[in-house]
Amino acid sequence: MFRHRHIILLLSLCLASCIKPWHNFEHYTPPPAPDYSKDECWAALPWKHSTADTVLPGTGVTNCQDSAKADVFFIYPTLYFGSRSWNADVYDKKLNRKIEQTSIAQQASVFNGSCKIYIPRYRQATLYAFLDKKDNGVKALNLAYSDVSRAFKYYMEHFNHGRPVIIAGHSQGSLMAYRLLKEFFDTTALRNKLVAAYPIGYRLCRDSLKNIPPGDSATQTGCCITWNSVRWGGLKNKTMSKHFSGICINPLSWKEDTAFCSDSLNKGSLVYTWGFKIKGLAPHIAGAMCRNGELWIKNSPKAHIFSIKGSYHIFDYSLFYMNLRDNVRQRVEAYLGRHR
Repeated sequence: MFRHRHIILLLSLCLASCIKPWHNFEHYTPPPAPDYSKDECWAALPWKHSTADTVLPGTGVTNCQDSAKADVFFIYPTLYFGSRSWNADVYDKKLNRKIEQTSIAQQASVFNGSCKIYIPRYRQATLYAFLDKKDNGVKALNLAYSDVSRAFKYYMEHFNHGRPVIIAGHSQGSLMAYRLLKEFFDTTALRNKLVAAYPIGYRLCRDSLKNIPPGDSATQTGCCITWNSVRWGGLKNKTMSKHFSGICINPLSWKEDTAFCSDSLNKGSLVYTWGFKIKGLAPHIAGAMCRNGELWIKNSPKAHIFSIKGSYHIFDYSLFYMNLRDNVRQRVEAYLGRHR
């Protein structure tokens, strides 16, 4: 069900033949499984210094993990494009640095004002897993999820201590987040501990979760918030549009409607240089509107962002960084107010 869902836009990055693993899944030995009793197998823990602690200067916000009353379990996106293996090695230092400097610093850090952050390293499936027409990709994604599921069980047993939790991710990480919601929350009592879920950058179909509805207000709890950012006017490629048109929550209003929200509501986007390095934060960079299940972006040229086949997939978090950060606080406060 999850084949070809959210990585199709990355086809233009390289030829499929260049990233296709050399062997079928059955004919290679996967990298060693992570041991979640060891801190090194977590990209972020509340007591471990990491890029999840990132606070950009001049923003006036602080890292409040020490006093946070909720947790976030975050799963990072596809950042492994190798052809030697169907799954990444969690002990690959170079890959880990890439993950830490990109997804964790630029995405997971939005939660450090309101949550203790837990991010497991996992044997993520290589990019080609989403392009594979056989069952190799499915098996690679299942292996990735087996790590995430084990990490979540370890987190619940050793770290959670009955605290409310947010489940979040991006891209492949959001697919993993969706599967966690399906397995552990949707039809179990653990749903009562769910502040909200942010499986962003993944096509979530309506009614795919029975008891976790799409969010429709900034303070709704026990809900799911997701969107897929595309250029203004929508994706012209029908195949791509099909795979990106799902539930769309506008991060400038937190409503599931088609009203346009101007950039005046955007509290701060990550701004990049032309060399794709973070320059800082700037307000009023992008307005947005949900149409046909896509989030249409009306952005300022100052953002220095680019689309891939019309998609702003890699900027799903960056474009609404401060709105996301503020909304996490709103939902945590709302949850605590309702569950005294």
